[in-house]
Amino acid sequence: MKRFIVTGGYGFIGSNLIHLLIKKNCKVLNIDSLSYAAQKYNLKDVKNYTFVKADINNKKKILQILKKFKPIGIFNLAADTHVDRSIDNSFNFIKNNILGVYNLLEAIKDYKKKVRLVHISTDEVYGDISNPKRSSERDAYFPSSPYAASKASSDHLVSSYVRTHNLDALISNCSNNYGPRQFPEKLIPRMIYNIINNKPLPIYAKGKNSREWIYVNDHCEALIKLFYKGKVGEKYNIGSGINCSNIFIVKKILQIFKQKKIKIGKKVKIQFVKDRPGHDFRYALSSYKIRKNMNWKPKTSLSQGLSKTIDWYVNNKKFFLGISKKLFIKRLGKR
Repeated sequence: MKRFIVTGGYGFIGSNLIHLLIKKNCKVLNIDSLSYAAQKYNLKDVKNYTFVKADINNKKKILQILKKFKPIGIFNLAADTHVDRSIDNSFNFIKNNILGVYNLLEAIKDYKKKVRLVHISTDEVYGDISNPKRSSERDAYFPSSPYAASKASSDHLVSSYVRTHNLDALISNCSNNYGPRQFPEKLIPRMIYNIINNKPLPIYAKGKNSREWIYVNDHCEALIKLFYKGKVGEKYNIGSGINCSNIFIVKKILQIFKQKKIKIGKKVKIQFVKDRPGHDFRYALSSYKIRKNMNWKPKTSLSQGLSKTIDWYVNNKKFFLGISKKLFIKRLGKR
């Protein structure tokens, strides 16, 4: 049975990846520090995996785990990811996204046994992209937010350890994910939560900012393909190739709620709010490399993915009950 470590396994993408790896009969160890966005509810139905509470900044602990568990692969999803939080206070983003990756790389280096690292990054490292351009793996990084800068830094660290220390590692840069188990500080789960709870739907500026959206399971399938077929030291963009404005996404969610005949309260109305500082207008990826070299493509359309996502949150309202409202209701990133 193949052994994998997933860091940040109680988070959104990490928990969905663990569900998929278990379905593929893999043995999984979840390393999570249980920060505010980690939700044990995300793996409540998964029995045959191991959890160790640890911070990837703790190099000694990570090295002990590697020696004991002996994985063939590590998927690094341990990260702080909310742009608005990084605007309010960047410290945890520097600590976890840069120093954490440094300590993880050092532990892997000192492990001295073959293990492949798939480091999961973001399309935001490329910065604002004008239409109709799409970022390729050869493009320079121009991060705008402290969050994006911290992820760009971690990508460069991984690349340097491949070159200098011959680590078996590669990098994925993915577009906006959505789906079950996402913390409700992000756009789609926040809108779903507000609709369910008869609250207004706040959208930055006029909602025209463009994002490329991918259903989380499609992303996780791509990550597993990268582990088996990706080349050492390479970067791979992962995206759907379809961009939508934020206002389009919110209207689409409302439309699906109506199609499902789910009651929508009178207070559920789109409400435009002041934009956040340095807000990039458009992210867009070229995923040609992974599509051509690994015969991968997303399987889930936006309508299908949003429908599945809404169903999950409607049927798992206890997910919201386990989260303090203070962590996602209050507006962040006003500076």
